[in-house]
Amino acid sequence: MAYTITDACIACGACVDECPVGAIAEGSPFTIDAATCIDCGACCGACPNDAIHE
Repeated sequence: MAYTITDACIACGACVDECPVGAIAEGSPFTIDAATCIDCGACCGACPNDAIHE
Protein backbone atom coordinates (compact mmCIF):
# COMPACT_ATOMS: atom_id res chain seq x y z
CA MET A 1 0.00 0.00 0.00
CA ALA A 2 1.40 3.39 -0.98
CA TYR A 3 1.89 6.26 1.39
CA THR A 4 -0.53 9.19 1.23
CA ILE A 5 -0.20 12.87 2.03
CA THR A 6 -2.95 14.42 4.16
CA ASP A 7 -4.37 17.92 4.29
CA ALA A 8 -1.79 18.70 6.99
CA CYS A 9 0.70 19.13 4.13
CA ILE A 10 2.09 22.68 4.02
CA ALA A 11 3.64 22.14 0.55
CA CYS A 12 7.18 22.77 1.83
CA GLY A 13 8.69 20.22 -0.55
CA ALA A 14 10.89 18.51 2.05
CA CYS A 15 9.61 15.09 1.01
CA VAL A 16 10.25 15.46 -2.71
CA ASP A 17 14.04 15.12 -2.59
CA GLU A 18 13.80 12.20 -0.16
CA CYS A 19 11.74 10.01 -2.51
CA PRO A 20 14.15 7.65 -4.32
CA VAL A 21 11.68 6.91 -7.12
CA GLY A 22 10.22 10.38 -7.74
CA ALA A 23 6.69 9.41 -6.74
CA ILE A 24 5.82 12.76 -5.12
CA ALA A 25 4.22 15.51 -7.19
CA GLU A 26 3.77 19.16 -6.26
CA GLY A 27 0.30 20.39 -5.39
CA SER A 28 -1.70 21.52 -2.45
CA PRO A 29 -1.38 19.09 -0.81
CA PHE A 30 1.45 17.26 -2.56
CA THR A 31 0.47 13.81 -3.88
CA ILE A 32 2.15 10.42 -4.03
CA ASP A 33 1.70 8.25 -7.13
CA ALA A 34 0.63 4.89 -5.71
CA ALA A 35 1.87 3.00 -8.78
CA THR A 36 5.38 4.43 -8.36
CA CYS A 37 5.68 4.45 -4.54
CA ILE A 38 7.83 1.59 -3.21
CA ASP A 39 6.68 2.00 0.42
CA CYS A 40 10.16 2.85 1.70
CA GLY A 41 8.94 5.55 4.12
CA ALA A 42 11.74 8.00 3.37
CA CYS A 43 9.20 10.77 2.83
CA CYS A 44 7.68 10.31 6.29
CA GLY A 45 10.89 11.15 8.07
CA ALA A 46 11.36 14.28 5.99
CA CYS A 47 7.91 15.74 6.63
CA PRO A 48 7.98 18.45 9.32
CA ASN A 49 4.19 18.33 9.74
CA ASP A 50 3.66 14.56 10.04
CA ALA A 51 1.39 14.79 6.99
CA ILE A 52 2.49 11.55 5.33
CA HIS A 53 0.99 8.24 6.43
CA GLU A 54 0.94 4.63 5.33
